[in-house]
Amino acid sequence: MNLLPFIVAFPLLGSLALSFAPRMPDGMAKAIGAGSVGLSAVFTAIIAAIFLASGDASFGMTLWTWIDVGDFTPTFGLYVDGLTVTMLGVITGVGFLIHVFAGWYMTHDLEGGPGMGRFFAYMNLFIVAMLLLVLGDNLLLLFLGWEGVGLCSYLLIGYYYRDEANAWAAFKAFLITRIGDVFLAIGLFLLFATFGTLDIQTLLNAAPQAWAEGDTMANVAALMLLGGAVGKSAQLPLQTWLPDAMAGPTPVSALIHAATMVTAGVYLIARMHGIFELAPAVLQLVGIIGALTLLLAGFAALCQTDIKRVLAYSTMSQIGYMFLALGVGAWDAAIFHLMIHAFFKALLFLASGSVIIACHHEQNIFKMGGLRKTLKLDYWVFIIGGAALAALPLVTAGFYSKDEILWLSFANGHHVLWVAGLVGAFLTAVYTFRMIFIAFHGEEKIHAHAGTGIAHHLPLIVLAVLSTFLGAWIHPPLAGVLPGHEGVDHGTVKLIVEVLSSVVAIVGLGVAAALFLGNRDRAKQLVANPTGRSLWQFWHDAWRFDALYDLIFVRPYLFVTGLHKRDWINSLVNIIPGTAMALNGVLSPLHNGRLRWYALSLFGGAVVFLAVLLLG
Repeated sequence: MNLLPFIVAFPLLGSLALSFAPRMPDGMAKAIGAGSVGLSAVFTAIIAAIFLASGDASFGMTLWTWIDVGDFTPTFGLYVDGLTVTMLGVITGVGFLIHVFAGWYMTHDLEGGPGMGRFFAYMNLFIVAMLLLVLGDNLLLLFLGWEGVGLCSYLLIGYYYRDEANAWAAFKAFLITRIGDVFLAIGLFLLFATFGTLDIQTLLNAAPQAWAEGDTMANVAALMLLGGAVGKSAQLPLQTWLPDAMAGPTPVSALIHAATMVTAGVYLIARMHGIFELAPAVLQLVGIIGALTLLLAGFAALCQTDIKRVLAYSTMSQIGYMFLALGVGAWDAAIFHLMIHAFFKALLFLASGSVIIACHHEQNIFKMGGLRKTLKLDYWVFIIGGAALAALPLVTAGFYSKDEILWLSFANGHHVLWVAGLVGAFLTAVYTFRMIFIAFHGEEKIHAHAGTGIAHHLPLIVLAVLSTFLGAWIHPPLAGVLPGHEGVDHGTVKLIVEVLSSVVAIVGLGVAAALFLGNRDRAKQLVANPTGRSLWQFWHDAWRFDALYDLIFVRPYLFVTGLHKRDWINSLVNIIPGTAMALNGVLSPLHNGRLRWYALSLFGGAVVFLAVLLLG
């Protein structure tokens, strides 16, 4: 397994080369950026093949001792098991396809940005950070990758930094995810204080011996880890940064929302499953947060007009499904859906980027229309990706992963969460095909030009194939890595649940067709009255969480800072330097460099001195 460090080394070297020569020709920057990630994907495939052929449950290697302070000696070590292999495949495989497409996209979208070299330097560094996050054998190395992902997201979301709105979107993402990171750091401190180590496998083995199920410290530790997860994966209540992250270039959106950043929270909970199993109340909270998020995001996606924001809210909703799966004990199903989601969501984001370029950077779906006539490839990949997102039965990969989550939530007795999942499945079908019908059907409103070239076609075609039932044939090698679920195959009951989830998705498709195909009079009538219009605006504003947080946190903070801008303690302390400056102002004119003035000053001083002596 000496090949393992090469997975990280290639994109790291690519990032360094691009950073030190940011003005290199665009063609060379694209080749280095995509090529280095491609080499990482090749080595990932080789290591995955060796791992699966060996039959070993896991293997690892220690490169060096990172820190040696007393009893705190974390190593820079890499660890591979079935979960790691799955994540590596998603990060490098889907990441490579996104890099290839980005070469085509950024050629048409460089205006206002700092250049191709810097863009791919950031993209490669993003891949490096995510690889460290999933390969690290201890929580400190995981935290390094965790923070690296946050830094790179800031750089990439604000890539068009000359637009102030983009800079604020990057700042917002950085700030909100840092809130979650603080909780994660506290959790790491707590775990180290209790067990004296941050080695993940050691922690998972030691936790059941130190804590009983439901132990207060186990609950606190799990809650802190959950705080980090909801921040990075954009779940309630730290979800507001994700839609604004659309300010970055579209390939960045694909990378953040499909293959890397937002899945980090799901990976963290799955990797630390031993801690969460000792905290069943917190694990149930994971499922509740996922259910609430998928519903809130689903309603918000129904009312968006920006094609990328529809996909952003759908990402939030699908990550909610993964949290729901984790919360009900469907660990394998959560990771399976993570992988399948990476396929179809990367496809949809890249296809949306192709549509945006074809429509001269227009992102409002109501200003498109009729695009299926000119953008035939984009239309069909949108149909395939949208069908997978809506989990249409049998032919799409999304059906098999989402259906597994819904069945296990029902089988494990979490019926309320199961109902939430069904409602979310209905909403997903409606908002997905609403977007497709409005953008690609109806009257042609904009003159579009189809994308060309292998860098454009190849990623879309490969991801489209993986989004069909063929992608569901790829089963993550998770046996023995994650706990088995409690669900039992009840035969007829399972079939009924599966058919019901399929019917819900098909009904959602039918509702979308009834409302948004043709003249759309029914949809217009729904928002024609004041109640409908208010509800539409409320959901369009994503339940106004931004306004709520502004009222609760931002304005009070600004008010307090305004009060303390000239607080009395600061004014009192400033008396001393203020007095010194005043005296300096009085005495400075006396030092004017004129000899006669100095002689007169000496004479005057002598007269005053003698007068004092005589009078005294």
